[in-house]
Amino acid sequence: MILPPGRHAEEVAGYVDGILSGRIVANRDRVLAARRFVRMAQDARYEVRTKDADFVIDIIEGTFRHRQGESLDGRPLRGKPFLLEPWEKLCVYGMLVFFKAGTSERLVKEALIFIPRKNGKTIFVSALSYALALLERKSGAKVYVVGAALKQAMETFDNWRYNVEHVLYKSQKAAKAAGWRILDNNMEHSISHENLLGGSISLNALASNPDGQDSFNANIIIADEIHAYKTPKQYNVLKEATNAYTNKLVIGITTAGDDGTGFCAQKVEYCRKVLAGTVEDEAYFIFICCADPKEDGEIDYTSAAAHEMANPNYGVTIRPQDIMNDAMQAMNDPQLRKDFFAKRLDVFTSSVKAYFDVEMFRRSNGKAEAALGIDPKWTIEQKLRYLARLRMDWYGGADLSKLHDLTAAALHGQYKGIDIVIPHCWFPIVAAHEKADQDDIPLFGWADDGWLDLCNAPVNNHSAVVNWFLSMKAKGFRIRQVGHDRKFCREYFIGMKKAGFNVVDQPQYFYKKSEGFRHIEKQARSGALYYLGAEPYEYCVGNVSAIEKTDDMVQYDKILRTRRIDVFDADVFATIRMLEDMGKMTAKEWFDG
Repeated sequence: MILPPGRHAEEVAGYVDGILSGRIVANRDRVLAARRFVRMAQDARYEVRTKDADFVIDIIEGTFRHRQGESLDGRPLRGKPFLLEPWEKLCVYGMLVFFKAGTSERLVKEALIFIPRKNGKTIFVSALSYALALLERKSGAKVYVVGAALKQAMETFDNWRYNVEHVLYKSQKAAKAAGWRILDNNMEHSISHENLLGGSISLNALASNPDGQDSFNANIIIADEIHAYKTPKQYNVLKEATNAYTNKLVIGITTAGDDGTGFCAQKVEYCRKVLAGTVEDEAYFIFICCADPKEDGEIDYTSAAAHEMANPNYGVTIRPQDIMNDAMQAMNDPQLRKDFFAKRLDVFTSSVKAYFDVEMFRRSNGKAEAALGIDPKWTIEQKLRYLARLRMDWYGGADLSKLHDLTAAALHGQYKGIDIVIPHCWFPIVAAHEKADQDDIPLFGWADDGWLDLCNAPVNNHSAVVNWFLSMKAKGFRIRQVGHDRKFCREYFIGMKKAGFNVVDQPQYFYKKSEGFRHIEKQARSGALYYLGAEPYEYCVGNVSAIEKTDDMVQYDKILRTRRIDVFDADVFATIRMLEDMGKMTAKEWFDG
């Protein structure tokens, strides 16, 4: 590719070309990011100006020094210049070179840098935040590096302090005399200068505290290790702090964690949709490095190629022999495997208590979607119209045990060996804000995507669930039976009967539910389960814990009190109805539909 003249443009273009040509071993997401960078550079809506990016890179390489560490050959790095790798320069260019045509407004407002551990993330965060502060000094730069824990943010603060006191001025006294103000106490960890090269800067390191950070303002925020953020509010509060600025930038930089359905995992999935082109968000720069699965969904974690594609600093800060040794230990000691996947290959792993791997369901959804001939870019309504035309029977299930909390329903059917799930859920809007923050449930995102209705009442109304089944029937879904335990919300049971549905009393005995559970598991493992990519379904699947019983039966529950499995439960009820009805049908009835 060709970029406008710039001191580092040729190196960045060479790195992008290397990814696209295959010369650089890269994962699928990095290839898509490179293609997107080229496309945006050629888009007439934007102007590419390298001045700001070159300034940031030159400041880092010309003035910022390592505080600790060793090179691969064992040489001490303390006091040595921090020289950016090509991938780091691409990140700087990707965030800073695109401007809205004819304006001084930069295009990118938000970024995600998703890389495994030991790829130089901490020193990069420190140097990048420092250089961005100098870039924005004339706007009165306020920069915050926010870690999930203060200890993480303090690594960055200590790097800033070392570079100001020992690199620039050789002593704390000299730095203070030059106008630098350094605060490092129980209340504040900040470095600032009120008159620096015609502007001012303020660098701040702190731990995330959504309840205490509603009032501060900043133009640059780096949210570090967002996989450890407990709630979306921790990130959203930081993002809202930049609203007063035009050329603002919020950078999430993290490694994968244990929670494959939490805030960070959902953020990564959103970014993957942007890279794939199914969602348009040009104001978001995305750089994701991880190991790609093979066609069967498995990751060859003992492969040097997998290690290299996941780690952009492979051979630089990542010692090939060390990561291979870790891989062999993970192979021989399964208890080490989860951490190896998350920290060294950047692959989300479910909680050790969780029974299902959410990625298995996602792979099945994609494979089944292709087999059904459904375009992944279709809207939910387009997919529903397509499914309603299929010649098949549908079975319903609902979980209404807590009307003041999440309530769910599902339709389940089978078409040419592929099981199809259509989930929907409800939540009282009165409690939605509190529960979304407390229990980390992305309710409002589900509502925006059409998977959830927010009920304007303290509790869910059973009639809303009845009306949903009626609306699905009106769309053309041939609902043969609906399963429900009449002990829970008898009014719903009566309402469904009055609406003309064949409701079958279905007690929640674990040995009954085990059959539906095992069938869903089998279809997902076979790549024959399709659930329209519904986020609530994935969320609930990731919260299922199960105990193996005799005769291959399972008894399942949720992994934590604050988690929900209602959508999965509703589908289990629907699946049981389908399986029991299939057993009663004659061969002619089944094949004739």
